[in-house]
Amino acid sequence: MAENKHNNQEENKIEQLNEHLTNVSERLVNNKKIIFWVVGAVILVAVLLMSYIFMYQNPQNNDSFDAYNKVELSAANDTVAAMGYKKVADQYGNTKGGNVAALSAGESYYNIGKYQEALTYLQKFSTSDKVLMANVQILIGDCYVNLKKYPEALESFDKGISTADGNDQIVPRAQLKKAVVFDHLKKYAEALQCYETIKSEFPNFMPGSGMSLDGYIAREKARLGQK
Repeated sequence: MAENKHNNQEENKIEQLNEHLTNVSERLVNNKKIIFWVVGAVILVAVLLMSYIFMYQNPQNNDSFDAYNKVELSAANDTVAAMGYKKVADQYGNTKGGNVAALSAGESYYNIGKYQEALTYLQKFSTSDKVLMANVQILIGDCYVNLKKYPEALESFDKGISTADGNDQIVPRAQLKKAVVFDHLKKYAEALQCYETIKSEFPNFMPGSGMSLDGYIAREKARLGQK
């Protein structure tokens, strides 16, 4: 009897172990199915992405640069250039060539005094190059100034300053433009602050307008009744 009881206990243990192993096996099989699905999905996405790049994006980029270069070589003046770059930017907006064309269209429109059109295309341009992007944001500010939208202009100059990240040519130039806008708005205290910021942070910067920074500071202080 004792032997039978012992055998039954051993059989129960074996059955429990088999049941546990079966459950583990089932879980492994189910997990493998999930893993296979995930890996398959990743591979599919990679294949689709590579297909998009090589079969669509790269040819589109090449076509956009070809179109851009044709405008670059054939445009006789800014008016013709503006229309040509606009066409490329509109047709190839999501490509690298289209992106550059938007910048060139904006610059060309600015040069012929069409500031709203310039603004439209400059705002379509994007780049990770901080120096270039800061200069574009300042040019956007210039567009707003010419459109007499002064709060927007000041905001754009501030964006240029922030993006330039301390560049010793871009930052003081943007501060100078802000000061000019504040002067126009008769906000002399704000203009004075811009000039003093330039002198404090960029003492070697030359305004290039025939007046020194000290001259600008003295003028603003006189307007404010300060010595």
